[in-house]
Amino acid sequence: MKKQVKLGVVGLGRGAIVKDIFGEESIRLTAICDRNPKILEKVSKEFTEKVGPLETYDNFEDLLKGDIDAVYIATEAIDHVSYVIKALDAGKHVLSEIPTVNSLEEAKALKAAVAAHPELKYMAGENCCYWAFIQAWKTMYEEGKFGQAVYAEAEYLHGKDYREFKEEDYPKDHWRTFNAGIKYLTHDLGPLLYIMDDYCVSVTCMEPDVEYNPYVYGGNKNGVALFKTAKGAVIRILTVFDAYVGFDHNFSLIGTRGTIETDKTKKLDDAHSFARFADIPGTLDDKVDIPVTLKFPSEDEGGHGGADKKMLLDFARCIIEDTPSPIDVDMGIRMTLPGIIAHESALQGGVPLEIPQI
Repeated sequence: MKKQVKLGVVGLGRGAIVKDIFGEESIRLTAICDRNPKILEKVSKEFTEKVGPLETYDNFEDLLKGDIDAVYIATEAIDHVSYVIKALDAGKHVLSEIPTVNSLEEAKALKAAVAAHPELKYMAGENCCYWAFIQAWKTMYEEGKFGQAVYAEAEYLHGKDYREFKEEDYPKDHWRTFNAGIKYLTHDLGPLLYIMDDYCVSVTCMEPDVEYNPYVYGGNKNGVALFKTAKGAVIRILTVFDAYVGFDHNFSLIGTRGTIETDKTKKLDDAHSFARFADIPGTLDDKVDIPVTLKFPSEDEGGHGGADKKMLLDFARCIIEDTPSPIDVDMGIRMTLPGIIAHESALQGGVPLEIPQI
């Protein structure tokens, strides 16, 4: 029988995506953990009906003593780094949700912890890198179809009509209510850096003063940041969590030999990409339709168009085959730390700031 990774998961809100890997040969869920007894009981009942008995825990340290090879950390953002360090010290491989870190100090601590355990795999859980169109763009970029990146941008629109909010849905101690929106940019900056094989070295950011959501308790939920990369490109990231925008992502990339963008007139689930290529005559005026959405055709979809399942399977693969982590600690920090520094820029009136390289 092929080697199989025994997985534990902590945080059964986001962590419930592990249901996407039920029945897979390479990875098997053996333990679950959540400090909320109602959630733990509900998910335990649902999962055991599908995969049989599971070890259940309401304490993370106890989970780490269970029969697992690896742990998927899907708790609230404020716990990610401390839980990663505990898991590595316990000898477990780690897949950690994003944001990867919450501060420069946490970035240094995370990097040191991973370095102290070279025998273990650490992977940052940026599932959007596994969208079909992102994978297609990366392939085209690596083949030279766009030349060298000059400019790229992405928009993370995650707004809801404030009249539909309920205070119990977003209590004051929930990290989303007090964290600045620009800090939560990895779903957009991450895929762009992944495609471009680049990293950010400086940033200037502005956050609007207009807020109207009564269930936001601090930390501006909207922001726009301009980043300069090590290879000389410019990246613009817009995050909107506090305006009437619905839910969507928009991406574009401009290079020396081609450009590509997602169709803003369609929801991302159904949006094709449209491109211009210097080596295809006529496309300077008439764009080429690239009929790839976030979903991979003829595959089980699962969460986020199948991206969650692909991420989990890639994590298992790197453990079994002992290959480098697909999204290692350096990439995870480079996807997250720029948002933290961007918010600092906004607090200082948009002054340019250097982004430390950890």
